[in-house]
Amino acid sequence: MTENTQQSNHSAPELPTQYTPADVEGPLYESWVERGYFEADEKSDKPPYTVVIPPPNVTGSLHLGHAFEHTLIDALTRRKRMQGHETLWQPGMDHAGIATQNVVERELAKEGVSRHDLGREAFVERVWQWKNESGGQISGQMRRLGDGVAWSRERFTMDEGLSKAVQTIFKRLYDDELIYRAERIINWCPRCLTAISDIEVEYQDDDGELVSIRYGEGENSIVVATTRAETMLGDTAVAVHPEDERYAHLVGTEIELPLTGRRIPVVADEHVDPEFGTGAVKVTPAHDPNDFEIGRRHDLPNLAVLDERGVITAHGPFQGLDRFEARSAIVGALRAEGRIVAEKRPYTHSVGHCSRCKTTIEPRLSMQWWVKVGPLAQAAGDAVRDGKVKIHPKEMESRYFGWVDNLHDWCISRQLWWGHRIPVWYGPNGEVVCVGPDDEAPTGEGWTQDTDVLDTWFSSGLWPFSTLGWPEQTPSVGKFYPNSVLVTGYDILFFWVARMMMFGLYAMDGTPPFHTIALHGMVRDQFGKKMSKSFGNAVNPLDWMDTYGSDAVRFTLARGANPGVDVPIGEDWVQGSRNFANKIWNATRFALMNGATVEGDLPPAEQLSATDRWILSRLNSVVAEVDAYYDDYQFAKLSDTLFHFAWDEVFDWYVELSKTTFMAGGPAAEVSRRVLGEVLDVTLRLLHPIVPFVTETLWTTLTGGESVVIADWPTDSGFRDAAAEREIETVQQVVTEVRRFRSDQGLQPGQKVPARLELSGTALAPHEAAMRSLLRLQPAGEGFSATASLPVAGATVALDLSGAIDVEAERKRLTKDLGAAEKEKAQATAKLGNEAFLAKAPEKVVDKIRGRLEAAEADIVRITAQLAALPTA
Repeated sequence: MTENTQQSNHSAPELPTQYTPADVEGPLYESWVERGYFEADEKSDKPPYTVVIPPPNVTGSLHLGHAFEHTLIDALTRRKRMQGHETLWQPGMDHAGIATQNVVERELAKEGVSRHDLGREAFVERVWQWKNESGGQISGQMRRLGDGVAWSRERFTMDEGLSKAVQTIFKRLYDDELIYRAERIINWCPRCLTAISDIEVEYQDDDGELVSIRYGEGENSIVVATTRAETMLGDTAVAVHPEDERYAHLVGTEIELPLTGRRIPVVADEHVDPEFGTGAVKVTPAHDPNDFEIGRRHDLPNLAVLDERGVITAHGPFQGLDRFEARSAIVGALRAEGRIVAEKRPYTHSVGHCSRCKTTIEPRLSMQWWVKVGPLAQAAGDAVRDGKVKIHPKEMESRYFGWVDNLHDWCISRQLWWGHRIPVWYGPNGEVVCVGPDDEAPTGEGWTQDTDVLDTWFSSGLWPFSTLGWPEQTPSVGKFYPNSVLVTGYDILFFWVARMMMFGLYAMDGTPPFHTIALHGMVRDQFGKKMSKSFGNAVNPLDWMDTYGSDAVRFTLARGANPGVDVPIGEDWVQGSRNFANKIWNATRFALMNGATVEGDLPPAEQLSATDRWILSRLNSVVAEVDAYYDDYQFAKLSDTLFHFAWDEVFDWYVELSKTTFMAGGPAAEVSRRVLGEVLDVTLRLLHPIVPFVTETLWTTLTGGESVVIADWPTDSGFRDAAAEREIETVQQVVTEVRRFRSDQGLQPGQKVPARLELSGTALAPHEAAMRSLLRLQPAGEGFSATASLPVAGATVALDLSGAIDVEAERKRLTKDLGAAEKEKAQATAKLGNEAFLAKAPEKVVDKIRGRLEAAEADIVRITAQLAALPTA
């Protein structure tokens, strides 16, 4: 192990009897920040380790997903800092265009005004005012969790430096003809009045209607089905498959579109599935993305019939109706004309909703700004294929390739006032000028700037390098780019990660933004169900922190973090982690009271007892295991390893086995005190990245060091002692077996029993005092008469239970239990032997009965042995 370089001569103060997280966590965190432990120096000659925070929304507050992700990143960065890396965990927030604008508009509505009453400039000023006064609540909550971020470097996607980065890359992409303006189908929110990204669309199963409508007359008619009957007013064709013989005679002809008086062509297109429905589809290029592509292939007109609020604009009786009102009215009119062939209600189907306001999304043809992603996506895919960037777990690579290799051009404009305004000006004579950060914007009569702002993902796509000062070649860019690892959820692998990959490779001359993408799953409730306020199972992590402490929440989350797999979590698991923190506290307090120390070097192996050599051997093995798990992002496994080592091996075995040594005193006790100090020192340092608060308090008390935050990370010294491990495993085997026997005989845990231990021929003799202490075994005095003899691991433990239990009462109890077990076995055997039952019963039921049979048979064996072990009358 690494020697603690901060230890000093001191007299260890006594710890309080109880650990109270609320009294410790806040002051400790502020002291870490004040001392600058989390800051990063770009001038340092230490190897860099960089992680950017997935920027939370300025409107947001800490939820369990944040707490989970931040726990993992904090563990990685705390460990690397202890390993001697110049570690930067880059903090910051996203301006969250739609969400923030909605928040401020709601505030204005309470005052009886709208953003249009204020005007654009005054409204933006009002948003900045809200941001400065009320935004960023999550920053304080991150401190509660213990996030070791470099607060002096905190960035905001709308700050001056990042705004310059956004304008710079927009200009470069525009000049390279990778940004263009065109009419395309986008996701439109009629409530927010803006285009929204795919990630801002939430799909849910809605009860709607499926209506089959006859277009045309007689033999030349075609039946199409739709869930959005109102869009038929914008149909400009009917499409069929080119090889569908049923409609071959109609391809190239025109049929009448009901209710409109228009005639539309029948076109042949391979997009149509002839096996689905009638094999014919209505084509509405202005209101459906697939129809838009069909329209482009067949040069069909784009006829928009819905305005930005989802109101019918087509001339006629339906003009001015809301889309849902129009749907019913149009179906009624078609029914009156005898055009309805079939109606299905309810018809459950997947419908997109705005994630902000829950309004049903409307596919809409709109003039927008786009990124031509083809060459950018190719580079992003190749970076992973060529091994420049590794995705962890590796099985997620196929999902990544499935997205980046099939990307459509990206709509980057939003019809908002809050955000990075498109840096394009239009002149009075049709001029279009894109302005970079160092350019003068055109002035004069008739020049206007584009009114749209950029998609929030555009600025967050620059996050790994814009936060470091790019486009300037700052020392921080040179030191901390590329980032070491990106830790994020698999759910935004496409929406955020792919954009960072594209922009990083483009802006940084082919250097990817990070070496590794470590993907984690989603936090769910203990039943595996998605957490949601609407489901009533959402949890505020701050409530758990208030009740159990931040360490307990962090350890629970880390212990469930298997790469790329969803994380179920329940409050009882947090309680268990709180108990673990208490166990660490109490065991360290006991060790300090018994003189555990880190002073001086460890004694040489030949001066150590087998118990000491065993725990040091195990300690080094655990250091190696934890390092391997960290390098493989196996947070659940490393947390579980540390839990069982600390609780089971250190606290439940080593500390207990050492108590008799401490009581005896002398040189052996001094050696064990130094070993116990070493084990606790290293164990606390190993635990620190996951549970920073309790380990800081205990480690500084134990060692007198300044802080475990800046202590050396333990290293495997290579010390192993297989013989000592086998010897202590034998001790554990004997103790476990005798404890089981005592429990079977109904003895109380603290009840003392006379016993004779026959240990000749084994390596157990040095451990007799410890085993007697653990097993509550008194010496075999005068009148000792063995009523039970347990041969275990080459030793024999003879016990005299004659005065310890009521033999007859115990015999009656066991006989009754045996009868019940035999009855259970008979019933299960009868059912499993009944062919008629087996033929009808579900497999789960049969499996359950098989399990009952196995349990009954095991009980019979166990109880029979207990009866045989009872003393005879």
